[in-house]
Amino acid sequence: MIDQILPDWVAVAESRTDGYLDELYPEERELIANAVAKRQEEFATVRSCARRAMRQLDIAPVPVLPGERGAPGWPAGVVGSMTHCAGYRAAVLASDRLAVSIGVDAEPHEPLPAGVIDLVALPAERDQLAELSGSRPRSHWDRLLFSMKESVYKAWFPLTRRWLDFQQAQLQIDPIGQRFQARLLVTGPQVHGAELSVFEGRYLIQDGFVLSAIVIE
Repeated sequence: MIDQILPDWVAVAESRTDGYLDELYPEERELIANAVAKRQEEFATVRSCARRAMRQLDIAPVPVLPGERGAPGWPAGVVGSMTHCAGYRAAVLASDRLAVSIGVDAEPHEPLPAGVIDLVALPAERDQLAELSGSRPRSHWDRLLFSMKESVYKAWFPLTRRWLDFQQAQLQIDPIGQRFQARLLVTGPQVHGAELSVFEGRYLIQDGFVLSAIVIE
């Protein structure tokens, strides 16, 4: 499903079901030994997805251990991103010869809990959400904005190793092209010798989920 908003050279693996605990490497299993069953299942499934994506790139499967701020540690020569929510897990990977960073996120297509949008959205974004909700009321735009900002952070962090607050990027959503643009409100990362101040992404609403993706080529 998420492959619809990604370039065809990006390896994608998804799952709607769990049941991959026996595929965990010992060092992965140790990390979640004391976690609740739900956390263990989602951890194992998304890593199974990651290894399926590695095989698509002809990379030998390896453990995927969380590093700084929980960012997944990928094999040399690979960039990627993982996401999971209730009923959906996915991993996307690409050669670092084709992309410098990737961020993806999946969320249930339902409203955000009360009060969360005030923590996530800037005033201009809330104005746009109100306009979109009026013209396209069947879509939960607050949840989509949240997903987009998660994708922004996941693409940002590997390039900077710094935190990015929800309100440090201002989004503009294109509902016709199903795209979005995130303008960074802080100094952006250096990519190819120049500051990257805008992230471009795509989104999809399908099968009860909202999905967003950013690929920085």
